[in-house]
Amino acid sequence: MSDLTQLEQEILGGVAAAGDESALEAVRIATMGKSGSVSGLLKTLGGMTPDERRTTGAAINQLKDRVTAALIARKDALKGVALDARLATETVDVTLPTREGPNEAGRVHPISQVIDELTAIFADMGFAVAEGPDIETDENNFTKLNFPEGHPAREMHDTFYFNPKPDGSRLLLRTHTSPVQIRTMEAKKPPIRVIIPGRTYRSDSDQTHTPMFHQVEGLVIDKSAHMGHLKWILEEFCKAFFEVDQVKMRFRPSFFPFTEPSLEVDIQCRREKGEIRFGEGNDWLEILGCGMVHPNVLRNVGIDPNEYQGFAWGMGIDRIAMLKYGMADLRQFFEADVRWLSHYGFRPLDFPTLAGGLS
Repeated sequence: MSDLTQLEQEILGGVAAAGDESALEAVRIATMGKSGSVSGLLKTLGGMTPDERRTTGAAINQLKDRVTAALIARKDALKGVALDARLATETVDVTLPTREGPNEAGRVHPISQVIDELTAIFADMGFAVAEGPDIETDENNFTKLNFPEGHPAREMHDTFYFNPKPDGSRLLLRTHTSPVQIRTMEAKKPPIRVIIPGRTYRSDSDQTHTPMFHQVEGLVIDKSAHMGHLKWILEEFCKAFFEVDQVKMRFRPSFFPFTEPSLEVDIQCRREKGEIRFGEGNDWLEILGCGMVHPNVLRNVGIDPNEYQGFAWGMGIDRIAMLKYGMADLRQFFEADVRWLSHYGFRPLDFPTLAGGLS
């Protein structure tokens, strides 16, 4: 029995000396494992007499219970020490500001925001949104829109053409969103009332031009559509978009192949300290072109111009975004600069509405 007492003292000394859980586990394995010292004693019981087995077996089991209890107690103590150490080193300063989540840090690009604003304004007037492909045919992009052969807009310096097909025809990147007007009029019978936002492409690049830019066009085809309706729509749009109570607009004669008569529209503004304010002042700024749909365009899509007439307008989304939000260089829209986007971008959950305010 003295051997068991000595063994117990050695084991308990090893348990007490274990400085961490891995060291304590080594003591447990050396003691209680299959080849451990206590487990080895239990294996000797088979060679003893029944009386010796009862006496020695009880003493060994008591030793096993005391060692197990000591291991459990030491493990709990070591866990507490480890936790105290982690709490001391992994402190959190609760006075620091929290990091912004994705809904706060993310920003909607100004172009996307302005398209949403346009959609909200014209949807309130009963307009649907129409879309079409960026790659178009020469017929939809030019011919059906009453562009004659040899027109300057067909030249390579304006238009991005693809390689010719075997039959000589060529696809192109659309130079305006007007081909969607053609597709809409061919697919839908009048009355038609749509707006068409989208990307367009022209071979040009400077502070106010980029090879890829954005346009929005509007189209109304009806039996009674006239210039008075067009003027009212544009005035209401400008008041809503620039968020002013009154606007003054002037319509100047112009020329577009697909409208007759054709007009360019200026809006009253005041230039002061590098800013442009609309609805006041004595200056004028051109913002869009418009006109009555040319009868040849209606004939080209199978609409009788003796029965139906309509009007259309178009403006640059990038341009009106620059005017409204004070951006000086169009090229910055496409540079993917996170600093620029964090300054000019919009919060993703602030959806523009006429009731709640567009911006």
